[in-house]
Amino acid sequence: MTDSVPKRQHAVKDETGAELTEVLVETVRLAELFTSTGEALAKREGQTLARWLVLETLESGPKPVAEVARRLRLTRQSVQRVADLLERDGLIVYEDNPRHRRAKLARLTPKGAKVLGRIQRAQREWADRHAAELRPADLEYARELLRGIREALTQVR
Repeated sequence: MTDSVPKRQHAVKDETGAELTEVLVETVRLAELFTSTGEALAKREGQTLARWLVLETLESGPKPVAEVARRLRLTRQSVQRVADLLERDGLIVYEDNPRHRRAKLARLTPKGAKVLGRIQRAQREWADRHAAELRPADLEYARELLRGIREALTQVR
């Protein structure tokens, strides 16, 4: 009889691990949906999701490309390529950085701010339209649950 208790506890752990895996799979599917939706929203303004994210990161003020990359958790080189395209299109400019001779600051131009504003408005409209189908309490619960899972997984590393 004592042999069945450890096996049962092991089975519960296995089920919990499977449930966590299912939550993570659904989270990935949701992220894929958000990515495709973000691409579609950005495309209306002739942009991509990557370009939108760089513009949005610069919304709070000029930053070196390396800082933008850190905030987005991307490589500096990939963000540099996107930033160079944004500069070419007149959505950002590079300016001298008083803290560093070589690392220029990227700054939104008025044109870039207008494009970003239109994308953000479209995103808010999209979110409002879909949020109307959900209960605020459910959204709050989901947010807190996902935050808890993220924090638990971060601590386990």
